[in-house]
Amino acid sequence: MNPLNPKKLLLSKWTAVTPVAKQKHFLVSRVIQPALPDDPIELVEIESVFSKATQVIAWRELQNEGVWRQGWV
Repeated sequence: MNPLNPKKLLLSKWTAVTPVAKQKHFLVSRVIQPALPDDPIELVEIESVFSKATQVIAWRELQNEGVWRQGWV
């Protein structure tokens, strides 16, 4: 997998390897900026395309190919 840059994740598409409650396709709806501008970005908000439910996750979790696939598969 290509290395991810947290600043370029906004509006990227992701597929959960194991869907829960028909929630399989997600979109990064927000990159959460840290309190101090010099701190690295740690969190993103993802939104389910099906239910519009949102959740906050560490952006590095998206690199786990056992949980996430980039794009809508």
